[in-house]
Amino acid sequence: MKTIATCVEEILVSQPFLEDALTRNILNYSALSEELRDQISNMLRKPVKSGAIMMALRRYSPPKEMANKIKLNKVLQNLGDITVRSNLSDYTFKNSSSLIHSHLKMLEVLKEDPQIFYTFTRGVHESNVLITTALKEQIEDSYRNEICTTIQDNLSAITIGLPKENTKIAGLYYQFFKRLAWEGISLYEVVSTTNEFTILVEDENVDKAFSAIKSLKN
Repeated sequence: MKTIATCVEEILVSQPFLEDALTRNILNYSALSEELRDQISNMLRKPVKSGAIMMALRRYSPPKEMANKIKLNKVLQNLGDITVRSNLSDYTFKNSSSLIHSHLKMLEVLKEDPQIFYTFTRGVHESNVLITTALKEQIEDSYRNEICTTIQDNLSAITIGLPKENTKIAGLYYQFFKRLAWEGISLYEVVSTTNEFTILVEDENVDKAFSAIKSLKN
């Protein structure tokens, strides 16, 4: 049976920004109660008073994993180097039986310079190639027999080194996404390995994104 408290919990869990603001005590309980009154009344199919909602909000306790942020904060404080690379281009190709051969051709070009930024990600129906824009001619030659659906230039990548224990910490990636969303920064692409996390943004957003991520370490 649903109660006001369970309705409040359901709403907060489905809106992490709202829950985060509540746990940080930066919300007006009275105003939020008024805002949620109609929604909770519909959920319970009966009129609900704002005072009862306010009481439920004040009594709300976030899940243990969110309340205990000690491990998460430790990992954020121990983030590795943050590296920025600019002048990147992103290509999206439809998957095909020959795509891997095109990929191998490009690797032959890249083996002479291991410092070149290059990632290849294969999905179910499409694959992405992220590479230094200066090699535009070479990549278009290597993949000339493939169907390219999207090309995006003027991109920058921000790579964050993660501590080895990052795979055991729940909510780590959420912290990055939440902070970037709060700052109004849209992500063009996300690439990760076990101990590295890379976000791809348009050049105009790179400074703001870098500052947002760096602030997580403080």
